[in-house]
Amino acid sequence: MSALHLRPYRPEDEAAAIDLWHRTWQQAYPQIDFAARLDWWRERWRKDLVPKASIVVAEADGVLTGFVTIDGEGYLDQLVVDPAHWGSDAARLLVDEAKRLSPSGVTLLVNKDNARAIRFYERNGFAHAGDDLNPTSGRPVLKMTWRA
Repeated sequence: MSALHLRPYRPEDEAAAIDLWHRTWQQAYPQIDFAARLDWWRERWRKDLVPKASIVVAEADGVLTGFVTIDGEGYLDQLVVDPAHWGSDAARLLVDEAKRLSPSGVTLLVNKDNARAIRFYERNGFAHAGDDLNPTSGRPVLKMTWRA
């Protein structure tokens, strides 16, 4: 596997980022029809995330392999890594970049049934900060925070 590098999101990354979101979430939650949510996600991406957050992408050989979004308040809305790169340094590098962009702290919500992601965030310095419901899906989530 070739080396990953990070760079800022560019408008021409949109199709690859949306496809990556779809494939990654479908792999993580096969019982949910994410294809049916693509129009909603595209609109959310364009109206909520791109204009309001810093987005950093990871790529290898010119192929988008992951991305992270972090807004001005330090909220990490999306950390998405291609399943082919799960277990690589991609997620850690993206989270480290989110921490660099928000040095006063990072907050996120993670689905309570996503034990793999929770362990990853714990290993990367995030602490449990309470229970919540995802405002979009209504699913039970764990609020996690990182402070420098």
